[in-house]
Parts: sequence; C-alpha cells; structure tokens
Amino acid sequence: MRLFLIINLFLILFNTAAAQDSLIRKSIYFGGGSYYVDEFQGTQIAEFINSVDDISKYEIVLFSHTDNIGGKQYNEWLSYMRSEAVKYELIQLGIRKEEIESKSFGQDNPLYSNKSSDGRVMNRRVDIILVPITL
Repeated sequence: MRLFLIINLFLILFNTAAAQDSLIRKSIYFGGGSYYVDEFQGTQIAEFINSVDDISKYEIVLFSHTDNIGGKQYNEWLSYMRSEAVKYELIQLGIRKEEIESKSFGQDNPLYSNKSSDGRVMNRRVDIILVPITL
C-alpha cells in the first residue's frame, strides 16, 4: 500500500515544476541485458547517498526500467533484477531494506524512445528517487 501511495505521489509531483524541485533523483545506467552494478556505478550510488544531509528525511524509491529488446517477460525479470542490485548497494551503505520501495516497470512506460539506440541506452536504468517525507 505504501508503494502505491508513493508512486501516485511521484506521478502527481512529476507534473509540477515546484514538486520536481523537491525530489532528488539519480539514474544508474546498465548495459543491454545486464543487472550488474560495477565499481563505477557503486561509487556513483555511494556519492549520491552520501551527498544528502539527512537521508532519514526521505522515502527511497527505486523505479527500474529496460529497453524493449528481449520480450516483455524477460524485461520484467531484468527490471526487477536491476532494482534488486541497486537495493543491495543501498543496503551495503547502511540503509535498511524496509526503507527502500521499488517498482519495476520493465519495458513499459519508457521515458525515451526505444526506436533509437540512444533512447534504448537511456531506458536501461534504475532511478533512485528521494521523496521528502514531509510531503
């Protein structure tokens, strides 16, 4: 239920510029068919989390995406595995797993066009979204 409320809140907030300013977001990109978090990505995640003054003031939501290569079921699995990989990295940074919500979109709801290789590259990601608890 909490995840449903967070997703709805995000979708409402995403449509207003003021609300977008209150969200903190970092995207972690993956290679085609990969859910491996390499050392560079791990460092990006750590730097992002460590740059926040008081992480306890935020809900942590992971939105995971894929491109459209490989079929719907495969991409749902891949999307889930990507969010789990990023969640693991966050847990290694001391964040409790109960404090992390995730939604795996697979190939649905792409932000970029899957008709170009550049768009597909941009869709292979997990967005780490920090939503202020005060909202």
